[in-house]
Amino acid sequence: MAMTTGGATASGAYGNGNSGGFGAPGPYGASGDPGVRGASGAGSPGSDPEPGRGRLRSGFGLLGPRHGRHSLSVEQVDSLALPIGDDGVVIGVDAEGQPAVLGLNRPTPYDVVLIGGLWTAQVLALRAAATGARVAVETGRAPAWMQMVHAMGGGQNGMSVHDVGRVPPQGSSAGNPVLVVRDCGMRPPRGRVVSGPWQSVLTLLPYLSPVAPRLLRQARLVGVQRVSPDEAAEIGRALALPRGDVDSLPTLADGVTLWCADRDRQYVMTQPTDAETGLFGTPRRMD
Repeated sequence: MAMTTGGATASGAYGNGNSGGFGAPGPYGASGDPGVRGASGAGSPGSDPEPGRGRLRSGFGLLGPRHGRHSLSVEQVDSLALPIGDDGVVIGVDAEGQPAVLGLNRPTPYDVVLIGGLWTAQVLALRAAATGARVAVETGRAPAWMQMVHAMGGGQNGMSVHDVGRVPPQGSSAGNPVLVVRDCGMRPPRGRVVSGPWQSVLTLLPYLSPVAPRLLRQARLVGVQRVSPDEAAEIGRALALPRGDVDSLPTLADGVTLWCADRDRQYVMTQPTDAETGLFGTPRRMD
């Protein structure tokens, strides 16, 4: 699924403990005595009034702790796995209170459709910009977005607003990922700038519209907020949702989104930070 809360796994790597460097045959001296590491000029027993002092002066620094080697059998290597969080934008928390992460920066084209409110789209755009992505907004209501642009430094921090059909090529790359947000009303025209490598497109639909079925078929990820029962039934048919999810869509609280990708579904509550509340207000479905 594109948007996950479960941790991915990454293979861990450990040293084999064989630190016999500087040409030494092993971690200890040839005698096998842990206290001898490259010692030279040591006299016979009893000839040194302070035994061991000459060895410390002639070694490679202070002697470290003497622990046994850490080793694994071949059969145990596959068990080396560490849970880590997925890379992406934290878009809220799931039903268990765990962070829900959406990976927008991808080497392949990625289309997202959000049937919901402007508030959620703006929070996602702001958080994407905070992760280092450039955000280009295509909209017919520029004043609704300019407050965020000004708060981010007047467009100097990677966010720009364009009229519908006027988004220039963005020149996205692995080191310069782009998110294009299309806020073009109920019937967004076909965009001049489409998704591509390291360039995702998020299309915001305030309600279900005649063009929605086409957009839903093209999307890799669909988010649905509170809709009417009739819209819920149509969305349920388009996304093959279970009856329980269809019945829940008209009752979703503000800030809650049902995210659907292939056969995976997840309810996510987007909780604003203090800065986001000051900029956008509290979560709301209607604009």
